[in-house]
Amino acid sequence: MRRSVVVTVLEDVSADLDVPRRPTVRPVAGDRVFRAISTAAATVSLFIVVIALVFLVKESQPAFRAAGYWKFFTTNIWNPSLGRLGVGGLLVGTVIIALIALVIAVPLAIGMALFINEYAPPRLRQILTSVIDLLAALPSILFGLWGKAALQRQMIPISGWLAAHLSVFPFMRLSRQGASLAQSSLVVGVVVGLMIVPIITSVSRDVMAQVPREQCEGALALGGTRWGMIRAVILPFGRSGLVGAVLLGFGRALGETIAVALIVSLVFKANFHVLEQGGGSIAALIATRFGEAGDLERSGLVAAGLALFLMTLAVNFVACRVVARTSAV
Repeated sequence: MRRSVVVTVLEDVSADLDVPRRPTVRPVAGDRVFRAISTAAATVSLFIVVIALVFLVKESQPAFRAAGYWKFFTTNIWNPSLGRLGVGGLLVGTVIIALIALVIAVPLAIGMALFINEYAPPRLRQILTSVIDLLAALPSILFGLWGKAALQRQMIPISGWLAAHLSVFPFMRLSRQGASLAQSSLVVGVVVGLMIVPIITSVSRDVMAQVPREQCEGALALGGTRWGMIRAVILPFGRSGLVGAVLLGFGRALGETIAVALIVSLVFKANFHVLEQGGGSIAALIATRFGEAGDLERSGLVAAGLALFLMTLAVNFVACRVVARTSAV
């Protein structure tokens, strides 16, 4: 009888040891204050987004009633005097410019971040980091003026070469012989791509810096090359952060205004020939038309801003899902 009691007690003790216990947390005054401030900041941010959405929906109602909800997002006509408003082509043009910018920016940014973290000497690393941070702080109008005054002339021969040698791709073809190659979506995409390079580089560099150096040194100690270490350790470890950096740059490219307005020749129809003159962007439309717009056109511009808002919101939701799935993998 005594032996069974001892066995029962030991089983109860072992059972208690196997069950994980959650430590009791007693927040102090500093924790409560910090939690209240964080909650207030998150609430204010959400409140601002909701207020902006309500304002855009309310002010865009006259344009939607005049043009129709479906036609506003699908047609390519902008004639406020006749009540015909549509931003379908501009939505496509905005995405085209942002995609060109990503094609230009992502390889440069990832390569620059890898060079700064893994290859550059310490002194050069500090200089490059400062230069990247400085480029990220430059206003977009400087990039726009540089692209219009200097880069555009240099891009015309490049666009001609692309049209002559890569016409197998439909978007690289010219619709007619002798088409103008200035003020095109390609030129704007290159400028916007160079604008978002510092943002993607800064985020990517911070992500790569969080990789445990023990794993990197272990991969090198096993006889791997530096590129093998980058491919097997750094890139898989920072995959979610790199995806987030790319999508952050994509959102920045979608909303670019001044550089696009200065360079591109605004057309309302979607132009899939990216080498030719003419392109579209909702942000550029708002910047160029808002000052002289009448009541109905101003409502249409607000509705265009609502379309851009919803598109950016969708990109952010997709980014969150992609980052979450990548982190889980």
